[in-house]
Amino acid sequence: MLELLGAHASHGGVQRFYKHDSKVIGLPMRFAVYLPPQASQGKVPALFYLAGLTCTEETFPIKGGAQRIAAQLGMALIAPDTSPRGAGIPGESAAWDFGVGAGFYVDATEEPWARHFKMYSYVRDELREAVLENLPVDGERLGIFGHSMGGHGALMLALRNPEIYRSVSAFAPIAAPSRCPWGEKAFSGYLGENREAWKAYDSSELVAHASRKFAEGILVDQGLADQFLAEQLYPDVFEAACRAAGQPLTLRRHEGYDHGYYFISTFIEDHLRHHAQALFA
Repeated sequence: MLELLGAHASHGGVQRFYKHDSKVIGLPMRFAVYLPPQASQGKVPALFYLAGLTCTEETFPIKGGAQRIAAQLGMALIAPDTSPRGAGIPGESAAWDFGVGAGFYVDATEEPWARHFKMYSYVRDELREAVLENLPVDGERLGIFGHSMGGHGALMLALRNPEIYRSVSAFAPIAAPSRCPWGEKAFSGYLGENREAWKAYDSSELVAHASRKFAEGILVDQGLADQFLAEQLYPDVFEAACRAAGQPLTLRRHEGYDHGYYFISTFIEDHLRHHAQALFA
């Protein structure tokens, strides 16, 4: 059962915010949905957007500027929260890059995180099913994209589940999380110290074993003034992995752009149109 928390008219459609009791997470979860005007006439394609560290389900709808183009194209936008909240785990809010607001879109196996921090299964299964059961969304035309930690999540979920997601893109993704401080901290905490287990959530490892290529290509935008580029993001590693695997990739590098939502809002139209090519084909 979805509880409607708010609804706001936007570009002929409606921006909604929902809460529901998640069986996977074991706690209430929130998510945002933008329904374009075309959704009043029938089911529409949808993009799942995964946000980055410290963000919530409100960040992308407020800052991304995507509703205007989504309304033109006739696409729904779904944005979940970035972690469980209210789990009561000691120290869960002690760090901005681990715990609350930093679920990393993995299914944790280590205590005390394993009970609630199951964002991979939540996004792939429970959230998707809740959307398809309650909203006018076409389950055969789904794409996924995201930013930073969410860019990692989008690439990883798409590469592991190409039968679900027909298109994928990312803004400044954590593209090789097993090699960077953010990823090492998250993976060791949620998954343990066995680095082999980390590979199941590392896009630069997964692309070599993906069951299906995204023939229309993966789109990644990266700002060259991004303060996290050198230490955390490693787009070059993902680029090399795609090249070796024969996975088409468009990696665009932009002078002067940093890691924030001014960057995302500048190129958001390109991403929605990239997905539209696959979802309306």
